[in-house]
Amino acid sequence: MTTATTTKPLTYEEYLDTPEIEGRFDIVDGEMIMAPSPIPEHQITSRQFFLVLHQFIVERNLGILLYAPLDIVIRRNPLRTRQPDLLLLSNESFARIYLDRPIEEAPELAIEILSPSNTRRRVQDALADYAAIGVKECWLVSLAARTIEVLTLVNGDWRRLALLGVEDKMCSYVLAGLDVEVGQFFV
Repeated sequence: MTTATTTKPLTYEEYLDTPEIEGRFDIVDGEMIMAPSPIPEHQITSRQFFLVLHQFIVERNLGILLYAPLDIVIRRNPLRTRQPDLLLLSNESFARIYLDRPIEEAPELAIEILSPSNTRRRVQDALADYAAIGVKECWLVSLAARTIEVLTLVNGDWRRLALLGVEDKMCSYVLAGLDVEVGQFFV
C-alpha cells in the first residue's frame, strides 16, 4: 500500500518563523525549491564579481552589494522569494530595509550566474519576478559561454542592453561608468 503525503504551501508568517537555512532555495507559491550546491567555478566567479563591483560601488557611494543566500520577497501571498547570486541595493533602498528580516525592497541590480540546472523556463520565471518588483537591471552570467547578458527593465519588459564576451567592456545603466573588461569576472 502506498501512502501519499501532501504539504501545504508555506505562508509568509511561517516563513518568518523558519530557522535560517544555509542552502540556496527559492519559494514559489509557497513551495521551497532547493537549488543544487554551486560548483567551484560558480563560487569563484561570484567572488570575482563581488570583488570588482564592491570596490566600484563603495568608491562612488552607490549603495551596498550583497550575495546569496539572501532572500528577496517577491510577494507575500502566495509566498514567493528569489535569491540572486548578487544584488545591489542603492543607499535609498538600503535605508528602507530591516536588517533582521528578508528584503522586501527591489534591488537596482540582480546578477544571476547560470548553472547547468537552470532551465530557460526557470530563468524566465525569475526574470518575471524581478520585473514584477521593479528591479532595474539584471545580468545573466553564462559560465559555459563566458558571457554576460545585460537586461534592463523598460515599461515592465526586459530589453537586452548588451551581450558581452570576455574581451568586451562592461556596460550598464545602473553602474554607469564601470570601466572593466568582462574577462575580469571570469577565472
